[in-house]
Amino acid sequence: MAADGTRTARGTARDRILDTALTLFYAHGVRAVGVDRIIEESGVAKATFYKHFPAKDKLALAYVEKIDDVCSGQLHGAAEAAGPDPAAQLVGVFDALTGMCHAEGFRGCAFVNAAAEAEPGSPVHALAVRHKRDVRAWMRRLAERAGAADPDQLARTLTLLMDGVLAGGALAPDPLAAQAAKTAARLLVQASVAAAAEAGAPTEAAPAVASEAGAEAAADAAARLVRTR
Repeated sequence: MAADGTRTARGTARDRILDTALTLFYAHGVRAVGVDRIIEESGVAKATFYKHFPAKDKLALAYVEKIDDVCSGQLHGAAEAAGPDPAAQLVGVFDALTGMCHAEGFRGCAFVNAAAEAEPGSPVHALAVRHKRDVRAWMRRLAERAGAADPDQLARTLTLLMDGVLAGGALAPDPLAAQAAKTAARLLVQASVAAAAEAGAPTEAAPAVASEAGAEAAADAAARLVRTR
């Protein structure tokens, strides 16, 4: 170990602190975990901790930044694994949720959990909101490329499905919930793309027609999902 404790065989002290916070914050909540516990379990000196994170708020922000990277990578990886078709990628995203729900210690959406403990407008809260907004914008681009009748509506509906699965895990983890959401997502994507094809590609002169077709497609898909259960 270096004299200041910044590097060991287990990695840098900052990495160890952040990895420890990642585990403890997600399992118990940011507010419930004190700095002393993080210092003890990460095996660093108090001076080393404060060198990297002068305040607990700084560590909380680094924690949310870390889960942003990890979660975004999982979502994009699942989409890419579904193949080059953007419609298939919109459905494939839900495979990432299956992995999350099966993970040991799953406690729901880390972003919602962190935001619920943070003050609105704080860096942690703002980053959690930005993550959700970025995921929806990305899925909207996929929906547009897939030829959805109303890309914005489809992206909002799909991300609501995702949030429902993740939020439900905070109460009672259910690995089957992700599969049910994926089935619903497939119906919604198929219905929206079919509605666009039937109504014709949306143009600047007729956006309302496509939007109305998308709404009807979503309602029809939901009804069909209920009938299959």
